Amino acid sequence: MLKGFKDFILRGNVVELAIAVVVGGAFQKVVDSFVTAIITPLLNAMPGAKVEGWGFQLVAGKPNTLINFSTIINSVIVFVMTAAVVYFVFVVPMNKLSERRKAGVEPEPKAPSEEVLLLQEIRDALRARN
Repeated sequence: MLKGFKDFILRGNVVELAIAVVVGGAFQKVVDSFVTAIITPLLNAMPGAKVEGWGFQLVAGKPNTLINFSTIINSVIVFVMTAAVVYFVFVVPMNKLSERRKAGVEPEPKAPSEEVLLLQEIRDALRARN
């Protein structure tokens, strides 16, 4: 039972997945900071300086009733940027590495033809006589 668990954990795709989750989580913080520091102020500046976000308030004068579209747009931007980096930094190189590994594997040799097999039998019979 423990051997099966060990085999599962040491499988390549489980280790790769764990690395991707850790690196993706760390990179998500970087992208989130970028979006919060740069993209959010740009989106919030669109409707005007009096609005706390790109959206509208359900009850005027109460900021906690703001339906903020900039937060949703920020989340989408963070997701797309994180997915793009994970794809281009991890998936594309791993696919190329996999292709190189497959290219290095030689195909199995073809079985010898009937004529070659017959000649080998004749050769072996002549050797047996001598």
